[in-house]
Amino acid sequence: MQQRFVGSSGLRVSRLGLGTMTWGKDTDEHEARDQLVAYVDAGGTLLDTAAGYTDGRSEALIGSLVGDVVPRDEVVLATKAGIWRRGGERSTDTSRGALLRGLDTSLRRLGTDHVDLWQVHLWSDDVPWEETLGALDHAVSSGRAAYVGVSNYTGWQTAQVATWQRAVPGRAPLVSTQVEYSLVNRRIEHEVLAAAAANDLGILPWSPLGRGVLTGKYRGGTPSDSRGASRASSFVETYFDDHSRQVVEAVCRAADGLGWTPLEVALVWVRDRPGVCAPIVGARTAAQLKVALGSEGRSLPPEIRAALDDVSDPFSGYDA
Repeated sequence: MQQRFVGSSGLRVSRLGLGTMTWGKDTDEHEARDQLVAYVDAGGTLLDTAAGYTDGRSEALIGSLVGDVVPRDEVVLATKAGIWRRGGERSTDTSRGALLRGLDTSLRRLGTDHVDLWQVHLWSDDVPWEETLGALDHAVSSGRAAYVGVSNYTGWQTAQVATWQRAVPGRAPLVSTQVEYSLVNRRIEHEVLAAAAANDLGILPWSPLGRGVLTGKYRGGTPSDSRGASRASSFVETYFDDHSRQVVEAVCRAADGLGWTPLEVALVWVRDRPGVCAPIVGARTAAQLKVALGSEGRSLPPEIRAALDDVSDPFSGYDA
């Protein structure tokens, strides 16, 4: 798998990241092992998790596998802090104390003395952003994180914190921003992409398959084993609107013409967008993951990319 630098930093990652949000819940330890084996065998290096994923079980599962399935120094461990879940209850806290305590807990679960990329999971108006960024500085200066970034920040938030970190020598510069980005959600192109480019941040798209909608599996209804049929249905139903359906149909037509799967079309489109380092792909099973890994050698013909750009145009009806 090809490797890319994250922004203007020296951090290199495979151009497809492995998401582990379901590990420890929908994905058990056996499936997790099979996924990690398949991913590493394909040349993947970026393992993405968060302290708030499955009450910390995702991190713990990664910690039990790294060192066994793959040497620690052959993977890029990326985790996030700021969202905490205990017993299904979600809370947010981006204070310096909460973030650093969370990082120490993450390191224990992951079985390592440092993470390669530590990210603030979300913006919070409850805590001064200068305090939040101070936690990132301390994590890097103490050797607990090699690089730092943010996640789910708007354009102005991204520009503000990235500029602040570069303003004074000694602060830890941000290298990445992790945001939702797909053919059915190109909203980051309004402001976030420009802010990231101006500040040399790499883009790590989450949900590059439009929460599963772009695979085409919802075209004929809602499969009983899908997210759309579970308590997480509202997460998926966001993209059951007319515009998204038009995009999905265009993706499926492109897949038919190329002899690809719709998943491959949607994933390759995101992967090769300007500024993107590595889309984060999650799967419940190794079989699902292997379909995504099969996209590595794919490249969209220019005319098909242009057609997909047109049908999914994020500026249609946008009032600047």
